[in-house]
Amino acid sequence: MDETERKLLTETAVSAGEIMLVSGAEIFRVEDTVRRILQLSGSSGTQTVALGTSLFVRLDSPDGSGITVFRRIMEHSSNLNRICRVNEISRRLCQGEISLETAYRELGKIRKDIQYRPAVKAVGYIGVPAFFAVLLGGTWLEGLGAGIAGAFLACVCYLAANLRMNDFCINALGAFTVGIAALILKSWAARGMNLDMVITGAIMPLVPGVTFTTAIRDILNGDYASGTNRMMEAVVIALAVAVGIGGAMALMGLVQGGGQGW
Repeated sequence: MDETERKLLTETAVSAGEIMLVSGAEIFRVEDTVRRILQLSGSSGTQTVALGTSLFVRLDSPDGSGITVFRRIMEHSSNLNRICRVNEISRRLCQGEISLETAYRELGKIRKDIQYRPAVKAVGYIGVPAFFAVLLGGTWLEGLGAGIAGAFLACVCYLAANLRMNDFCINALGAFTVGIAALILKSWAARGMNLDMVITGAIMPLVPGVTFTTAIRDILNGDYASGTNRMMEAVVIALAVAVGIGGAMALMGLVQGGGQGW
């Protein structure tokens, strides 16, 4: 393998690891995938260190030099489909079913692909709260109220993302909108509605369940730094949701109390 191929191999491995980290994969899975791709070079001098916010890769060369790549991970999401696709490309590459160039191109497509359009995401923001409200014991009225609140949540999250707000602000603003929408529905449209069911169902799209689960798995696998980082991320998101709902209830309390405190 010449130097050009080694550089392409390294870039392919780093690209796979970066996509997996951004998509919320466990640290051990990221390091194992990158390491298996680098082993195709035949060199025993490969090093991979993945953290929640960075990726370090080192591939030694026969002449004593080496290729070192560092990537800063700025985005985070939960996208199991991307993780599965990257794993599939890695397996096919390691088994010789596809060439290195093909694997690199396929990874580039995964990076650029948009899995769900805004309209589809909006349907999810509406459907998930509605079904969770019913699942938690609510009636069709609570399901309808949670779906309406979820529609407002979809609009706020879309606008906030376009304004490039940070995750804390997006989740806090989204939870605040959900709380205001639910409280308005309860006060002025459906007084018999169970407010707890509506709010609980409507905030489900914001709950960091996958992030928390991945953090636990990282900690159990010995990746304490990444596990702690993701645990703190889940805590911050949960805190933002609590702040948003609390702010909405406090504001509505002032309004219903006759404007005292304004």
